[in-house]
Amino acid sequence: MRIAMISEHASPLAALGGEDAGGQNTHVAELSVALATAGHDVRVYTRRDCAELPGTVRMLDGVAVVHVPAGPPEPIAKDELLPYMAEFGQWLADQWQGDEWVPDVVHAHFWMSGLAAVAASQRTGVPVVQTYHALGTVKRRHQGSMDTSPANRVGYELELGRTVDRIVAQSQDEVRELIRMGVPWSRMTVVPSGVNDQNFSPVGPVAHRDGGRPRILSVGRLVERKGFQDLISAMRLVPDAECVIVGGPPADQLGDDPQARRLRALAETYGVADRVRLVGAVPREEMPRWYRSADVLVAAPWYEPFGLTPLEAMACGVPVIGTAVGGLTDTIVDGLTGDLVPPRAPEALGAALRELLNDQVRRFGYATAALDRVRESYSWGRTADQLGAVYTAVSGVRRPTRAVV
Repeated sequence: MRIAMISEHASPLAALGGEDAGGQNTHVAELSVALATAGHDVRVYTRRDCAELPGTVRMLDGVAVVHVPAGPPEPIAKDELLPYMAEFGQWLADQWQGDEWVPDVVHAHFWMSGLAAVAASQRTGVPVVQTYHALGTVKRRHQGSMDTSPANRVGYELELGRTVDRIVAQSQDEVRELIRMGVPWSRMTVVPSGVNDQNFSPVGPVAHRDGGRPRILSVGRLVERKGFQDLISAMRLVPDAECVIVGGPPADQLGDDPQARRLRALAETYGVADRVRLVGAVPREEMPRWYRSADVLVAAPWYEPFGLTPLEAMACGVPVIGTAVGGLTDTIVDGLTGDLVPPRAPEALGAALRELLNDQVRRFGYATAALDRVRESYSWGRTADQLGAVYTAVSGVRRPTRAVV
């Protein structure tokens, strides 16, 4: 099957760690590889953000990344890309009408990709599958006036939910949110993201550790909603442990990063600066070493549509403490593979960390159960098989749609 992945701001080739480069980039890259491994022909369409980029880059056999000329060929913040989505969709339609390679199905990642995909679909008749990755209602609820999304984002997301041929939600929490928005439940299928259990495994090199302190690891972009400040506050309650935060810009640029400076200042304020270390960006191939070095992973976001880092840690045999939000309530089984605590609650997080770090038997039990859960339910091969069935279903029956761009 020929599958077009639309990922307007999140290229699978991008270096991770920037404000707009994170889980979606990884998801699209890993899913594309898994689909190609299953025998599909995949093209990923992402916006050209640099004039020197080639038109097409082949990632591996069966996966090509196509750079779409929509808007100026320069970096543009994700929330400022909406004006270029009509151009993006027009370009896709022109390609598919004049090219020998016409997709059997389009899978749009993020709401703006959905707008471009539906615009192209109106001219080509190619069915569209939508994965939101994040919802405007949730972002607005948690960020309030700090939300920089376009004002009409929620309306577009609702219209997409009623227009595309199938919605692929990543968690039960996302399904509930979509239903509250007014999207029919009958149009949704839950297919969670996966983890590369060949790269992320308990066996392999381990990142260096100094001294005998227990290591608490946290991984992600250095943005406020990831809750790193709550973890640093919680470190006051685990005085014998060290906290290592991986993510953000490269190590030599952390001093210029506003959020990194805020986190370091907060560690000084709480008197834990000697036990908090910001590592900066780490090449993805080195991440398993960091997970294996940890006694526990903390994922403390205020909200999280899915969250890949807990799965990666679980695949490395590391217990997880996470906040009870979004997709984490699906992936972490409270009391079996890890612990769930309320978001924005440093005291509860600190108490859970102290209790788990003091109980080696419990940590071992969590780690064993976590590894079993990942292997059973969250491999990329399983995700690709489930999505392949969705693609087959929608490509066989085409329903009339109407433009939303």
